[in-house]
Amino acid sequence: MFARIGPEGQRRLRGKHAFVLGAGALGTGNAELLVRAGVGRLTIVDRDYVEWSNLQRQQLYEEADARDRLPKAAAAQRRLQRLNGDVDVRGVVADVGPAELEELASGADVLIDATDNFDARLLLNDFAVRQRLPWVYGACVGSYGTTLTIIPGETPCLSCLLESVPLGGATCDTVGVIAPVVQMVVAYQGAAALKLLVGDSEALNRKLISFDLWSNQHTAIDVSRMKRPGCPTCGEHPTYPHLQPEQQTRTAVLCGRDTVQLRPPAGAVRRDLAELARALRRLGADVQANEFLVSFTAGSHRLVVFADGRALVHGTKDVAEARSLYHKYLG
Repeated sequence: MFARIGPEGQRRLRGKHAFVLGAGALGTGNAELLVRAGVGRLTIVDRDYVEWSNLQRQQLYEEADARDRLPKAAAAQRRLQRLNGDVDVRGVVADVGPAELEELASGADVLIDATDNFDARLLLNDFAVRQRLPWVYGACVGSYGTTLTIIPGETPCLSCLLESVPLGGATCDTVGVIAPVVQMVVAYQGAAALKLLVGDSEALNRKLISFDLWSNQHTAIDVSRMKRPGCPTCGEHPTYPHLQPEQQTRTAVLCGRDTVQLRPPAGAVRRDLAELARALRRLGADVQANEFLVSFTAGSHRLVVFADGRALVHGTKDVAEARSLYHKYLG
């Protein structure tokens, strides 16, 4: 009945494929919105499992999922299929790199960012621009949220707006997040996705939206002039650096030590160890710090973080688990 979609828009939506990277707060919100709207096919990918702290804001999950430590993608698929059996829902438990994106997202009609770190976002940005696929960036932490719709060939890409991966930023696990911020970002992302899927691109908001619900601030920034001719992703001579092996977070299992080492992408900025230590102490973590490193305990694991962003995750040989812990606390 909504005139800007109408019967024809609903038919178009039924023939479309949406790809959601991440099955946390933003991922579950966007996935539920699109499945209830009647998208034809939805793929949702995540490497993590459901924890008790997720239930405050990740709307597809329930206590049984946290108790059983179900993988988020599997739990999301099960719930989404019960919401609308006409939608082809695929939940994939995976740590996504260039090969996984190539397999799972090629040919999708819209890509939705629901990740928790800029490594993944810049990887998604390079993939989307190379494939000429529209994608919707979104992030939230504390009471702050931000979103931007990126149309390859028309708008600046994420690399245009960021000089390097902003390591040392706050995460939901270090400073928290309130659920209304999640819902607000999902509203913007979901509206953009629907506009793209029904073919109403003229209605897209092409500004960078940011807001703080607690301090009652809202801004919309025109970023059209920020498109850089020399951008390595969308410029005149693109190299898609974040699809290259040297730009991935490198991992190594240290022989005989039950430890995984993670090294951030080349060119990443140095980490503010003092601020990291303060944030972790506010959580009540057992923190030891000096001018060279910060060491802290997370459950049965101990993480040691160095100023260059390199980290050691003690207590596991599982690279996927180590990467999950790294991004959970370090962004």
